[in-house]
Amino acid sequence: MPEIYISTDVESDGPIPGPHSMLSFGSAAYTADKQLLSTFSANLQTLPGAQPDPKTAAWWQTQPEAWAACRTDLQDPAHAMKNYVGWLKGLPARPVFVAYPAGFDFMFVYWYLMRFAGESPFSHSALDMKTFAMAMLKLGYRDSTKRAMPRRWFDKLPHTHVALDDAIEQGALFCNMLAESRAAVQEGPDVQGTQP
Repeated sequence: MPEIYISTDVESDGPIPGPHSMLSFGSAAYTADKQLLSTFSANLQTLPGAQPDPKTAAWWQTQPEAWAACRTDLQDPAHAMKNYVGWLKGLPARPVFVAYPAGFDFMFVYWYLMRFAGESPFSHSALDMKTFAMAMLKLGYRDSTKRAMPRRWFDKLPHTHVALDDAIEQGALFCNMLAESRAAVQEGPDVQGTQP
């Protein structure tokens, strides 16, 4: 097994770490053939001196169930991130961070890993599902949204804005994309990028 795909979702109270806090994160470890090996999630105490972003706080007011879910059983970030590193290192292959969009989720996870654990088992790179979709669909980046993706890529899994739920859902989506991409390479170039 050369690598394991760590589908990860972050919930925060603002757009960047430091001034704002990562409230919760969830990771689902998938093999390339969509076996869910293990999961990790934690709800975090907010950073000292950090403040919620007003626009993000207003959005959270529209999501009371997800807000309640991410504010229970709070952990100290240092404790949670060190446990996360231990979980990642205990997996049977090297981890690859996967997210939608990776630019947001990885920014928070990487910042917290370096700040509180002093290392990142992902190194400093992440796989962005939207970029992968762009390559598969032969569309522009901004057009490569979930609405543009074929329904066959989606399993019937919930997207609840609870970090672990969304990590599991998006991990299955990624594995379906990966399987189709690899099948297209095996079958020939004419199959790649086909849409329903």
